[in-house]
Amino acid sequence: MKRSNKKNGSATIIRNSSIFLIILLAVVARLIPHPPNFAPIAGLALFSGSHFKKKTALLIPLAAMFVSDLFLGLHLVIPFVYLSFILTTFIGSKLKSLKFSNLLLASLGSSVLFFLITNFGVWLMFSMYPKTLEGLVQCYTMAVPFFRNTLLGDLFYTFSFFYGYQYLSNFLLKKLAKLS
Repeated sequence: MKRSNKKNGSATIIRNSSIFLIILLAVVARLIPHPPNFAPIAGLALFSGSHFKKKTALLIPLAAMFVSDLFLGLHLVIPFVYLSFILTTFIGSKLKSLKFSNLLLASLGSSVLFFLITNFGVWLMFSMYPKTLEGLVQCYTMAVPFFRNTLLGDLFYTFSFFYGYQYLSNFLLKKLAKLS
């Protein structure tokens, strides 16, 4: 019985360590130079939504955003950005299976959601576009070149987080089994 508890405790430590490393990676990835909109937070939000209970799942991507935003600066569109990641975390929580196709669809859907919400925020909060339907369409049109990097970044980080976590957990469990 004790051996089983020891294994469960070790698995929990490995799981928590893996999660901490993934969050740290997300913060660092936002802080180092990268192409515009090629960022890890949507992938992290999908991952957290699928692996954690509601409050923890929401806290992880928002904490990574907040910590990195302290270094990068704050702006008027932040509530829209954070809202998009809250909704992305919700999408992650609805993933029934972590098959490639499900992750692909969730990542693409999250990218579209981010594009629509944050660019609506840009249109609403700044004066660079008229507050008309034409102004909103212009705002979305001007944002299209950035959408490519959003898609690529979200896909890259979604698969990196999900499969990286799986690989790291399996690797550490094998190492731990050899030590036991």
